[in-house]
Amino acid sequence: GRAGLINSGGASGAHDFAEAVKTAVINKRAGGQGLISGRKAFQRPMEEGAKLLNAVQDVYLCPEVTIA
Repeated sequence: GRAGLINSGGASGAHDFAEAVKTAVINKRAGGQGLISGRKAFQRPMEEGAKLLNAVQDVYLCPEVTIA
């Protein structure tokens, strides 16, 4: 059988939003089922962190992003 893949998001930095969304798209197109995003979201103010997490969620909910 197949096992679902969940990637770790990596360290936080200056381009977290773009990097998180790009990583989520790559992961989903490769068949991944999720993205662990800790430092990118939780080392910033709550409102910014929530927006980052919502952007990643939007990738996984988007029907236009499919397996390559």
